[in-house]
Amino acid sequence: MTPTLRQGWRQTTVRRVLRPLDRPAQPELGVITAYRDGVVTLRSNRREDGYTFSDTENGYQEIRPGDLVFHALDGFAGAVGVSDSRGNASPVYHVCEPVAGDDPAFIARLLRHLGTAGFLTTQAPSVRERSVDFRNWSTFARIPLFLPSAAEQRSIANYLDRETSRIDTLIDEQQRLIEMLRERRQAVVDESLHPDADWEVHALKFALDGIDQGVSPQAESDLAQEPGSWGVLKSGCVNRGVFNPLEHKRLPDDFAVDERLAVSLGDLLVSRASGSPDLVGSAGTVDRLGYNLILSDKLFRLRLRDGHEPRFFYWLLNSRHYRTQVRQSISGAEGLANNLPLSALRNFSIAVPPAADQRRIAAYLNDEIAKLDALIAETVRFIELSRERRAALITAAVTGQVDVQIGEA
Repeated sequence: MTPTLRQGWRQTTVRRVLRPLDRPAQPELGVITAYRDGVVTLRSNRREDGYTFSDTENGYQEIRPGDLVFHALDGFAGAVGVSDSRGNASPVYHVCEPVAGDDPAFIARLLRHLGTAGFLTTQAPSVRERSVDFRNWSTFARIPLFLPSAAEQRSIANYLDRETSRIDTLIDEQQRLIEMLRERRQAVVDESLHPDADWEVHALKFALDGIDQGVSPQAESDLAQEPGSWGVLKSGCVNRGVFNPLEHKRLPDDFAVDERLAVSLGDLLVSRASGSPDLVGSAGTVDRLGYNLILSDKLFRLRLRDGHEPRFFYWLLNSRHYRTQVRQSISGAEGLANNLPLSALRNFSIAVPPAADQRRIAAYLNDEIAKLDALIAETVRFIELSRERRAALITAAVTGQVDVQIGEA
């Protein structure tokens, strides 16, 4: 994507429009961060949170409300905006102000558009995957810009603030709806699993013939797509109750596959480990394959005794009662490896109805949850379309495809 000049707009460069600021850092302030959605705000004003700098020699500088902030490594992906806070910025940021009269909010939106549209990746060298290096001011300063008059910039910025605010409000409402639907989804599961007098309460191990655990051999990063090739599942293949066969790694051709560890349709899998405590113990049913796959050592496969309904146990392992037991059993801390011990899983308390009731409850939940999942998916798609509309609106405005009257508020 190459910028084009609209009639009445001027061709210029960042150097002619912005000047870099270099204020001393203020030790009493927190650290400012520019996110890829254009928000530039104070991450924390508490030094104990770790959002600090050691001293001014590290190149930190003060940022004030209204400053234009550009992340030199992530600006190509949208990490640019106007600060809403006072704080300090690390050396990876360019902190700027307009040279004369131009509107920083408009310029920030224009730079963010040039980044997300792919233009900025052509203007500087890449330093790592998905990153472009603008740390050298002269590299950043030569980015070409096409700008309307300062008055029109302010009008466009006001127009975008108003219109994007409306879209953002709508998106927030839809996100709250999703949370309500998810809460309702969980409530339907838990209410359906509330035990009656004829339910048996015992340890999970008494409902099982056994639990299988796989292996973790050296594997390749690509998928097992070739005929006859095999893959080993990752621990995240059942995150949040949904089985994803793409979550695997291809095994070397000379690997001796133990077909007793092969995954089949209908298998009930449980994740043993994850970096996130919320994902440890995730359980899912293998409802589709398309690949030859084996278990990894970070997965358990539960083998139910005859007479038990696998889908009922799937819902059982996605209940709040089960999640509470998982949280009480895992080891590790946030951000580190968290593990669900096999001994703990085997001894989880479960309440099991007669076989006929298992089948009835499973059928009911399959139907009711499918309806709620359809509503959630529809709402998610609505949010995606709203975000696409928001992005298109900004693109049209900062490239002169929308005629905004000067002075429009």
